Amino acid sequence: MEENLIFALAIIIFALVIIIKGVRIVPQSDLYLVERLGKFNRVLHGGFHLIIPVVDSIRAILTSREQLVDIEKQSVITKDNVNISIDGIVFCKVDDAKEATYNVVDFKNAIANLAMTTLRSEIGGMDLDDTLSNRETLNAKLQNELGSAAANWGIKVTRVEISDISVPAEIERAMNMQMEAEREKRAIETKARADKEAVIRRAEGFKQEEILKAEAIERMADAKRYEQEQIAAGQKEAMRLINESMEQNENAAEFLLAKDRVAAFKALAESSSTDKMILPYEVAQMVGSTSVLGDAFFKGASNESKNNA
Repeated sequence: MEENLIFALAIIIFALVIIIKGVRIVPQSDLYLVERLGKFNRVLHGGFHLIIPVVDSIRAILTSREQLVDIEKQSVITKDNVNISIDGIVFCKVDDAKEATYNVVDFKNAIANLAMTTLRSEIGGMDLDDTLSNRETLNAKLQNELGSAAANWGIKVTRVEISDISVPAEIERAMNMQMEAEREKRAIETKARADKEAVIRRAEGFKQEEILKAEAIERMADAKRYEQEQIAAGQKEAMRLINESMEQNENAAEFLLAKDRVAAFKALAESSSTDKMILPYEVAQMVGSTSVLGDAFFKGASNESKNNA
């Protein structure tokens, strides 16, 4: 009776062990590669799975997350024979767990060595200046070369980054001197362009100033000419009106003469000069009449002499 109980208990324990061995709970980001009797069977992705104990076994556990493969620092000679030290990082992820397990022994080590070889080959065909200034181009070339080879291993290379490029100390000093000379050259060129621009702007300003002065003189001349034309037109019109008035009224001329005499006497009276003599109007009129009689007398005598002749 006890033997049967022990046997039943052993069977139960064995069944529990089998069940536990046959249950596999795979994390979301992991990939379980299952072999059945030593041959590839399937890949278990995240979730609950059952396998056959003893018959099935887990050959490898991989991750589907992106992984980093470090490219160790190494010495590389450029096309212009400069020895530089360079390192980088390769970002990759498992695209096919079966190929990543069976096609290569250690895909990380294989990618690292392939990256080093490819890096030497690419930099060997580039000058130092191109290597330092064209990192993006170098990264793209490395990613293309590594991606083609890693695809056979079930690995997808997402990107490659060159993290550091070190040059010898004497080369670095020469580069610093060159950069300083280039900066001084750009500063001199910038100052020369600024001086040239300033001279051009001053010349343009002087030119505009002279143009504006000439325009102002021309406008003033036009204004004066217009003023003189208007004054002349006014005087012409005044003379015309005076002539018309004199033709219509015989006393108009005498009125104008009297007006001028009054203005002259007024100016003479207001003068501060002591060498002046003011006569009454009657005396002045008499003097004027005498002058008229004299003119008439001399005119008559002249006519008589002509007739006697």
